[in-house]
Amino acid sequence: MQHWAGGQTCAPSKQENVPLRARKGVVAASAVMGFQLQQRQVGRVTVIEAVGRLTSVDGHTRLRDLIHVVTGYGAKKLVLNLARVEFIDSSGIGELARSYSIVRQTGGELKLAGVSQKILEVLEISHLNTIFEIYSADGDALRAFGERN
Repeated sequence: MQHWAGGQTCAPSKQENVPLRARKGVVAASAVMGFQLQQRQVGRVTVIEAVGRLTSVDGHTRLRDLIHVVTGYGAKKLVLNLARVEFIDSSGIGELARSYSIVRQTGGELKLAGVSQKILEVLEISHLNTIFEIYSADGDALRAFGERN
């Protein structure tokens, strides 16, 4: 028997040992609300596009891990596009701050682009808007680095 929140129980299904994404008729929560990163190079600038929810559950340390990898390969100019980020919690704010710190420790710069009004409000509340250069789009951030998109 499996226990669910609220103390209810149910019998295990035949699909119990089948991965959630493979179960017929079941949509994995992470597929709907997860967090993904896509990376591309524009001249000497690494552009990272974040998609989904940057939270302790969905984003965990993916952003920080990618920042470690690209700075380890020598990237010094990074743009993080948040246009497709739906939600950010306190853990996500911490990930942004740690990512900024990692980039600065390697002598680089990290700029934000495509920040929605909702995410900007969170950045203002946490005062991260005072450490990041924030641009309306990738192109603006790339031009600030002296690159064209």
